[in-house]
Amino acid sequence: VVVLVSPVVAQASSPSHPLDEDAALALLDRTLKRDRVYARRISLDCVTYGTEETTNAYFQFVLREKHNALCGGDPQTIPVVDRYRVYRASGKIEWLERIEGNWQRYDPAQIR
Repeated sequence: VVVLVSPVVAQASSPSHPLDEDAALALLDRTLKRDRVYARRISLDCVTYGTEETTNAYFQFVLREKHNALCGGDPQTIPVVDRYRVYRASGKIEWLERIEGNWQRYDPAQIR
């Protein structure tokens, strides 16, 4: 198993450099693109990110389908695709497994 650590994650692991919301969202976006988590489900051009919760420990983001002329779908709806938490101090990412409603360690194979 090879674990890739981005410079942002390495920097974030220092308590003196916790991630801010923009850095946490950028880390999540880069990670999802790198791992091609949604390659078979939806183009990342057709999702939007929103911040649902902010705590001292993490930022919780929701990915929603973007419905417009390019992406299709009913523009009156914005269904949830997935939810993630990005931890400020470590850069660790968790994913909400919707069936059981449990937060899980980020594992792209489970999400696909």
